Amino acid sequence: MSVPLLSLSEIRLNLGATVLFSGLDLSVSMGERLCLLGRNGSGKSTLLKVIAGLVEADGGERFVQPGVHIAYLPQEPDFGRYDRLKDYVASGLGIDEEDALHKVEAALAELNLLPDGNPKHLSGGELRKAAIARAFVAEPDLLLLDEPTNHLDIATILWLEQKLAAYRGAVILISHDRAFLTRLASACLWLDRGVVRRLDRGFEAFPDWMASELAREAEETAKLDKLIAEETRWSHAGITARRTRNEGRMRRLAALRKERSQRIAHQGTAALALAEGRTSGKLVIEAENVKKSFGDRVIIEDFSTRIIRGDRIGIIGPNGAGKTTLLNILTGQLQPDQGSIRLGTNLEKLVIEQKRDSLDPDTSLWETLTGGSADQVMVRGQPKHIIAYLKDFLFSPAQARSPVRALSGGEKNRLMLAKALTKPSNLLILDEPTNDLDMETLDLLQEILAEYEGTVLLVSHDRDFIDRLVTSTIVMEGDGSVVEYAGGYSDYLAQKPRTEKDRPEPRPDRKKATSSEKPKPQRATRLSFKDKHALETLPKEISALEREAALLEQAVADPDAYQRDPNKFTLATERLSACRSLIAEKEEQWLELELMRESLEG
Repeated sequence: MSVPLLSLSEIRLNLGATVLFSGLDLSVSMGERLCLLGRNGSGKSTLLKVIAGLVEADGGERFVQPGVHIAYLPQEPDFGRYDRLKDYVASGLGIDEEDALHKVEAALAELNLLPDGNPKHLSGGELRKAAIARAFVAEPDLLLLDEPTNHLDIATILWLEQKLAAYRGAVILISHDRAFLTRLASACLWLDRGVVRRLDRGFEAFPDWMASELAREAEETAKLDKLIAEETRWSHAGITARRTRNEGRMRRLAALRKERSQRIAHQGTAALALAEGRTSGKLVIEAENVKKSFGDRVIIEDFSTRIIRGDRIGIIGPNGAGKTTLLNILTGQLQPDQGSIRLGTNLEKLVIEQKRDSLDPDTSLWETLTGGSADQVMVRGQPKHIIAYLKDFLFSPAQARSPVRALSGGEKNRLMLAKALTKPSNLLILDEPTNDLDMETLDLLQEILAEYEGTVLLVSHDRDFIDRLVTSTIVMEGDGSVVEYAGGYSDYLAQKPRTEKDRPEPRPDRKKATSSEKPKPQRATRLSFKDKHALETLPKEISALEREAALLEQAVADPDAYQRDPNKFTLATERLSACRSLIAEKEEQWLELELMRESLEG
């Protein structure tokens, strides 16, 4: 077995009267890519700082192999004393590399950042990219990344995935981005009540493993202390359930996407006239031939859409493409240069922000939600006891009277969400709501939005969150092009033209059809031979890929694998990543065909 780069033994750390870690053991070897998972407040960020040597434990031993270089990306990087990006990134170089400033310029160029850019004038996404450049610049042996995808657009997340997949050192990362973790993690570290448990499999195996661990623990604990066992099951069962895809909900989402797809494809004069006769309030937003520019830069070029009550619309695109601008135009906050916006009647808009400035740190959770005098809150017109409502948002009854200052950052975001959702609304507007949210809160938010009867407009870079929620996706490419696709992010990838030559004919809802356009094919009345064959063969293909992935996971988990053959190790990790992507793709394909079959037979 190879000697670990770093090891922790019997680590103990207290925060005031709270025991954060006790008897914690951990080791990291070359080539490992570990995701660090756990509930808000469990101490993930603090543990990463202990590993980095930035926080000294109260007891135990931290050992780093001589010559091993560690780079740490904090959740909130400090740019305070730097006026130029190149100076900030250069601070990540080792003592013996002060003359290697060409590395700094190369690292910034790779992320399209200007060396002399002033951090005070940059966006959150640009600052995050600079922090990533600083982490990579010295080519460390061990990378510690705390929420690296926060504020990044999808294109940059994909770049980071490729960068880390090819990285030969070791990585420990904290992230809420499921797609990111599924692509990268070779093993999972679960920090739970001061103990780190390890799963030597990828992230996709983690939810089921965690559920089995909790079930086993609950069964053992129940014999000793029934009350503790019940509390343990309560505090985790909801999370586990939310991570299990509900087939009925998936069918409902598929039906909504199908309906949305038909409306996208069949918009036009006749459809618009027919829709105008519907019940008042059915139409939420209608945009027609909208254009918007700032100076010489075109943000939106001739975009039209029709959003009906109950639609859940995702908006994606590179940072700076104009997603927030489009959101403001669609909701009437900003006027377009050309075109028209029509809003429906009786709209009650609610904007959910993740800024925590409005929370009073000295006020209890109970007072924050009720104002102090009541013991109930109104939720969708129905009264609900404050304790029950707090439980819905994963807070324990003991936390109800605790001050807000006692909460972790993620718990404060959860409280903000709980506070916002007590307000009546029928149009929810969420601009980057997934930033700084942990997986538990994302699961909770996704579940709430899936049950929400109104309309949702969502700007997000979280691919998995978009896939699980939206009925259609509006894509802004950054060049003024704005196109709507039925379904989520994966559906957009499947539908988007691969080259300019393959770009489809204009949709009927964008302009009137001409005689030169190809007629739209008739709706299928039965499965084709190809579809039937795929339904039969896809399960076997998925099983074969899962077996191959299991063998590859076992191979890359071997601590000596990288030392024996670095090239073979790299090929194995790349193939494992490809297998996981293929499994997800084929599962989605099978689900779509199965839903189509049931629809046709029904």
